[in-house]
Amino acid sequence: MQFYNSMTRSKEPLVPIDSGHVGMYTCGPTVYNFAHIGNFRAYTFEDILRRALTYHGCRVKQVMNLTDVDDKTIRGALAAGVPLKTFTAPYIQAFFQDLKTLNVQPAEVYPAATDHVPEMLVLVEKLFARGLAYQSEDGSVYFSVAKLPGYGKLAHLDRENLRAGARVAQDEYEKESYGDFALWKAWDANDGDVVWDSPWGRGRPGWHLECSAMAMKYLGETFDIHTGGIDNLFPHHENEIAQAEGATGKPFVNLWLHCAHLRVNGEKMSKSLGNFFTLRDLVEKGWSGREIRYVLINGHYRQPLNFTFDALDAARTSLARIDECVDALTALAGSAASGTVPAWAVAGRQAFEAAIDDDLNLPEAFAALFALVRESNSAMHQSALMPAQAAALLATFEALDTVFGLVRFGRAAEGGIPSEIKALVRDRASARANKDWAGSDRLRDEIAAKGWEVRDSKEGQKVKKL
Repeated sequence: MQFYNSMTRSKEPLVPIDSGHVGMYTCGPTVYNFAHIGNFRAYTFEDILRRALTYHGCRVKQVMNLTDVDDKTIRGALAAGVPLKTFTAPYIQAFFQDLKTLNVQPAEVYPAATDHVPEMLVLVEKLFARGLAYQSEDGSVYFSVAKLPGYGKLAHLDRENLRAGARVAQDEYEKESYGDFALWKAWDANDGDVVWDSPWGRGRPGWHLECSAMAMKYLGETFDIHTGGIDNLFPHHENEIAQAEGATGKPFVNLWLHCAHLRVNGEKMSKSLGNFFTLRDLVEKGWSGREIRYVLINGHYRQPLNFTFDALDAARTSLARIDECVDALTALAGSAASGTVPAWAVAGRQAFEAAIDDDLNLPEAFAALFALVRESNSAMHQSALMPAQAAALLATFEALDTVFGLVRFGRAAEGGIPSEIKALVRDRASARANKDWAGSDRLRDEIAAKGWEVRDSKEGQKVKKL
């Protein structure tokens, strides 16, 4: 497998430090509100990456942090008049529920920043020992970027324009504001009761410090892959590198992978434009988790993704095509043992693997998937598939779906048609026999509202669960 390394700006093969095992750190949510679909563009990309690595037999240890102390969470807790952990707890719970809705596989470790302050203090002490940290007049501790050779290498900054000694106290800032960044923030009234003791006085950690400390705690001083949204490349990831490599003198990460922004209807997501959506907003509008997942992953992760309701409509149609093919293969296979797949299916799987191995080329991977759907339908239509071949094709679809995480298998075994639906279908047949087309349409809509679809065919009405 090869991936585009943001550090070198070129594709490189993945060579795990420990053969067969991959350590991966993914920047998780800042839990001050419900995560929005732009956030989930990154989390579903990282899920595809994890699944692709697992597909190739790698054992993945994924660490995703929970930022539960920073400027935003503290402001939220103070505004709500509750302790920090009380404020962040429901958003953490909601985040995990949203991951399940999108069928995102769980990481091995979800460290919360507030539980790892001791590790952060140790890291700051190492930076002091190496002459890279200093304390300001107000008691805060800063990282001296001018003293670290190579600072700016991830973002490819022009070091000549770095303003030595300029300080940036905010957790998040723009590229134009680069300068010495806060490792430890001295307490002030804006922090309320959010405070820890340290050798430099009472205060709290800076946002960038949190990820460096937690990543090294769980993955070691050097690990394989670090991912996140492109907006985190600078300053957050640049500062992670500075802290980790400044403290250890070792390379921090071998491969940096960043996904591009998500736009909605061609525009940047904004509440003022009315195009700002959380996952829950879309579910309330009637879209399923897998339809939303389909849209979020159906593009190359390094290309901007335009999220539209038309795309959700198209996802619903595409998923129905896949479901119908899988259902038909399931019916044909019956209880047959898996046989040999046709040559065209072997070529389809090879095309899928070539796509995911080439920097997670999901558009090409989807093309391979739908080629398999098309060929399978054609073969079944021509009665050219034996039950054993259908069983083997099902196994191929299942293998591909370990990466996609989209297909619903075994729908035929989910139970028969409820008696209520059967009665409505009979009523609709009577309406059609009496040429009561309005009544027929009304009953079709009622059946759909209850989660079933009825279609007319030469053999009569066909009913299936939506």
